Amino acid sequence: MVVPMGVDREPGPGAEYVLDQLGSWVGDHLEGVGFSGKPGEVAVIPTGGGFRYNWVVMAGVGGDPDHETVRRASAVAYRAAPRTESLVTTLHQVSTPGALAATVEGALLAGYRYENYRSEKSDRPLAEVQLAAPLPSDWADTAERARIVAEAVAHVRDWVNQTGLEQGPADLAAQMSEVATQAGMTVEVWDEKKLEEEGMGGILSVGRGSHRPPRLVRLVGPGEGPKLTLVGKGITFDTGGLSLKPPTMMENMKTDMAGAAAAAAAGAAISRLGLGVRVEVLAALAENMPGGRASRPGDVFTARNGKTVEVMNTDAEGRLVLSDALSLGVEGSPELMVDLATLTGACKIALGLEIAGLFGTEDARTAVGGAAEAAGEKVWPLPLPPEYRKLLDSPVADMKNTGGQWGSAITAALVLKEFTGDVPWAHLDVAGPARSAKKEHYISEGGTGFGVRTLVELASRMASNG
Repeated sequence: MVVPMGVDREPGPGAEYVLDQLGSWVGDHLEGVGFSGKPGEVAVIPTGGGFRYNWVVMAGVGGDPDHETVRRASAVAYRAAPRTESLVTTLHQVSTPGALAATVEGALLAGYRYENYRSEKSDRPLAEVQLAAPLPSDWADTAERARIVAEAVAHVRDWVNQTGLEQGPADLAAQMSEVATQAGMTVEVWDEKKLEEEGMGGILSVGRGSHRPPRLVRLVGPGEGPKLTLVGKGITFDTGGLSLKPPTMMENMKTDMAGAAAAAAAGAAISRLGLGVRVEVLAALAENMPGGRASRPGDVFTARNGKTVEVMNTDAEGRLVLSDALSLGVEGSPELMVDLATLTGACKIALGLEIAGLFGTEDARTAVGGAAEAAGEKVWPLPLPPEYRKLLDSPVADMKNTGGQWGSAITAALVLKEFTGDVPWAHLDVAGPARSAKKEHYISEGGTGFGVRTLVELASRMASNG
């Protein structure tokens, strides 16, 4: 299938034109550009002034496109289009469920740029993308929802791309609070004194080595309905603590707060969309540094739920801050609790850089997996074998924070499981897809915002199911 997009310097009101005429024009020019219409293909053809549009952009979607193919085609076409005033698209008219939302999301995400630290800015994005008529009756609501989701993804990308120097726990807490307040959420930020009072030993253990103390951000949406609790790992920079990382492994550790960023941005989007769920976000924020007060291997801390943990490796810190946040989440008795964390390099080895590991209780895992598939984000279920729990046994505490070299993504998830009680719970290890080293379709180099679309879709499904 070939999807044409007209690029017009002076588009008419409503971007109205006859699709059949554009399709006929494209058909006459296909052979000359060697364009087959396969997914990912794109061709840009100047019209030479013989047609209403100055250029025609052709994006391939194959013979039976799904929503993710449409989303990527929209992004590819957006990036290929000459930097003129407007892009007029017919991509939303393909016979694919969710094509309109995918078209809007793809273009908006492709237009993302993070240039805060550049002395010279890149080419400006297109002024606008117009959806060609005819449009379905609910097009405005659909497009607005897609815009809110894309904006939430952009918030995550901004937070992840910001330097660790400029973004300590308190700084990130302030940025999350601002976005949440604008979405109508109530905000609590627990400082180190409050964390001590509330028995948050895991977060305090990780944050002790930094001169910038830890925070816990609690956001509560205004909605009614089933309760969805989102928990995120927010290590604003991870040196590994006293179990210091090699320098090359530290280069991208400003990304280690991507899980908390996605949870907070998704919670704000869910609130803005007015989805029928009671959403709560718990973002555990700390900076893992090797200061004089840093936790040492062999230290033991007590988490909020009373369980004790022997710290064998201070670079396995994400599960420590999550121990407190998950314990707090359980106290609210949610129908579903989901945590996101850039937790283990082992998950990247197992699944690569584009797929998140999915763990948890059966029903929760099924729900999150279905939402991820619908949202176009790749996850893969991994087991939590109970016989691996003995790998976490400690001679002095209830458990260790590591279980050895083998199966370490699984043993990390088993640590988390100790703090989830009887609540339906899913864990997404997003260490791979939270960051991209390349610019591709709607993904930009740096933070990706992975997880936001899945969580919004999950909330929507929970609301529909009551």
